[in-house]
Amino acid sequence: MASSSSSPSPSNTTARKSALLASYGYPSQPGMVRAVAAAAAAASDNGGPNSPGGGLSGRKGSISTTRSSHRYSQLYSMAAEQDVEVEDDLARAQKRLRELKTKISSQSKKNFVLERDVRYLDSRIALLIQNRMAIAEQREVAEHLEEVDASDGLFPDDRKLQSYGNLFFLLQTEPRHIATLCRLVSLTEIDTLLQTVMFTLYGNQYESREEHLLLTMFQSVLSAQFETATEFGSLLRANTPVSRMMTTYTRRGPGQSYLKTVLSERINNLIEHKELNLEINPLKVYEQMINQIEENTGSLPPHLPRGVPPEVAAANADVQAIIAPRLSMLMEIANSFLDTILESLDQAPYGIRWICKQIRSLTKRKYPDATDFSICSLIGGFFFLRFINPAIVTPQAYMLVDGLPSKHPRRTLTLIAKMLQNLANKPTYAKEAYMMTLNPFVENNKARINKFLNDLCEVGDFYESLEMDQYMALSKKEINLHITLNELFNTHQLLSQHRDTLAPQEKHHLRVCLNELGAAPPQVPRKENKTIVLPLFSRWETPIQDLHSTFLQETNITQADIMYMETKSILVQLIRSIPGIAEKRPLDLMKIAETAATTKDAILVRKGIKVKEMLIELEALNVVDDHFTFMTEEVTEELRHLGNLREKVNEEAASLESVYKTIGDHNNYLRSQLDSYKAYLQNVRMQSGGGNNPGQGSGVGVVTVGGKEAKKGKQQVLGPFKFTHHQLEKDGVIAESNVPENRRSNIFFNITSPIPGTFIIALHYKGREKAILEMDLKLDDLLEKQQDQVQLLDLEYVHFNVNKILALLTKTFIKR
Repeated sequence: MASSSSSPSPSNTTARKSALLASYGYPSQPGMVRAVAAAAAAASDNGGPNSPGGGLSGRKGSISTTRSSHRYSQLYSMAAEQDVEVEDDLARAQKRLRELKTKISSQSKKNFVLERDVRYLDSRIALLIQNRMAIAEQREVAEHLEEVDASDGLFPDDRKLQSYGNLFFLLQTEPRHIATLCRLVSLTEIDTLLQTVMFTLYGNQYESREEHLLLTMFQSVLSAQFETATEFGSLLRANTPVSRMMTTYTRRGPGQSYLKTVLSERINNLIEHKELNLEINPLKVYEQMINQIEENTGSLPPHLPRGVPPEVAAANADVQAIIAPRLSMLMEIANSFLDTILESLDQAPYGIRWICKQIRSLTKRKYPDATDFSICSLIGGFFFLRFINPAIVTPQAYMLVDGLPSKHPRRTLTLIAKMLQNLANKPTYAKEAYMMTLNPFVENNKARINKFLNDLCEVGDFYESLEMDQYMALSKKEINLHITLNELFNTHQLLSQHRDTLAPQEKHHLRVCLNELGAAPPQVPRKENKTIVLPLFSRWETPIQDLHSTFLQETNITQADIMYMETKSILVQLIRSIPGIAEKRPLDLMKIAETAATTKDAILVRKGIKVKEMLIELEALNVVDDHFTFMTEEVTEELRHLGNLREKVNEEAASLESVYKTIGDHNNYLRSQLDSYKAYLQNVRMQSGGGNNPGQGSGVGVVTVGGKEAKKGKQQVLGPFKFTHHQLEKDGVIAESNVPENRRSNIFFNITSPIPGTFIIALHYKGREKAILEMDLKLDDLLEKQQDQVQLLDLEYVHFNVNKILALLTKTFIKR
């Protein structure tokens, strides 16, 4: 590297470094200098015709080629984009975007925990409904319904807190440990571990360092999966902890955002056609046909018996005539879905594309003779089977639609998912021979899908940017993890359980941490599962000062190089902070410095004087030419980059606002489900006898309906509570109404709960004393309908949305 003719005096070195760090918005520690120097050195590795030695500094224009290298520009942009000293439109937009990403990451974790609770309770609710659950089992279920104090708590033992901080820093920064652990745990343990890994340890889903560390862990997991595979056909297909991990990864914020952007409109357009029946299974079509004939005529012709085998149904001419146009329509709809997906290549989350890239790379390495078709089938198995298709089959679970699609659209979505899966994988028609009739769709689109799957893999690696992210993280004063006590203890227990595999040697850092911590504490009760702030650090990390000194010795970065970057950074800050200062082109850097030095803002004055002195010093060192030509070009390019960035930041924020709202709505839905389960559990306990709860035992409540009073017992009547037709329609409780528009303002509903878990809904018309209609609802029945995915409750004049009426009853009666 060509060194400059002279350099700043040693006495100025420390001050220059500190100023550089401050200008980048980082604490005044040498770690950032190391990051800048690392990027600069890496840029020098790319070389250039004017820098055979690879350095940044040189006489007059010799630095330009190297300075314009991608990696150097990337580092400078990263620092400028995170500048906390500037308060312009871009800075405000970025702050809003950061806050939004933090909220989405936090809400995603809450939803993951709620979904896990709902899955558990779904598996138990049938027993609750049938009243067959033992008292001990009821208590177990009750624990999943206890309120958790989510406020930050303090870990009781400072020494152990430090040990845990050391352990989790090690786990976060060396992902191979978690990768191995994920392969060792059982399927029953994986969900709890994934909660910690995906939403806590690497929970900041939009922060590049954590995302890249998580992807590094995936690389390790996938490598081991391929190494242990015995046959090609079994790769990534079984339901294992690894496959569960890959599916969970797709449920993070970026994946949800992609699915909503790409699929939501297409699915909603389809489900609007509630009566569109596109069933093509001949057996089902035959059954539907004869049922319709029987309904129309009152009897069945002798030549159309029930219970025929599939081949007989398929051979029926009328069935074939019904299916033929449906096949054409199905392929047309599937093509529209496929077109939308293929056009979304650039929108696909980087992490998902990078995993596809690893699958392709590992397959070629393990099976060098594998065909492109076979490799694409593995990539498609991940992208379609575990990411796209679940969202198409159950769009309500992915917050892509409001409510559950009706019967016919639900079946159509399932058929489309099957078609896409057959397209992405080698189709097999052994179990569903009728799908063979859709084979033209597969044949016509096979080349397109293979190109798309290969294009998905065409993304760059992140190792260099991860290196820079790590340098930047080291320069921060602290790295914290928001983690619950049970996440802490559960991870500790799993690590201890597999200690000999994870860290067989006594001096292994992981083993040292575990030995210091001792046995894992037991899980705390759910209501005591506090969230703590865990400071992360490594006692084995070389001090940043030493790293900095060593690094600068190993590279040829000079203080003149660092001063050049610092000068450029301050100039960009000044231009962003003073409106209208950069209207004229080309920029006059010295005039910009003088303008800042004469403002009324003390901070700008100080920066203006400082940068003016630095420009003069750089000119004296022959690092820049007399007119600052190359620095002017680079400052102009950086401003252009930041201007374009502002538009991108605003666009991304608008998109994420929608994602955050959707995730919030889903959270409310999950909470309403849990409230319903809680209400039923309370009802079961009150009706089971024993205990001191009011209303417990066999007493009969007072029911006041139509002015008559039923038998009196121990129960207390709640209500009636009045709701207007307009109110229930606005809240989505009334999904459909047969009441004429001009009479709806006169309709209201009185809802009473005579005994826990029982509700009387009375429909009234203003001016009439007696109810037009009364319905007796049991919480059991509503929960059973919800479990059976029955969407509507028929009250003759109106249809209630089952989920919404459950939420209303829970809010009105159970929470009082």
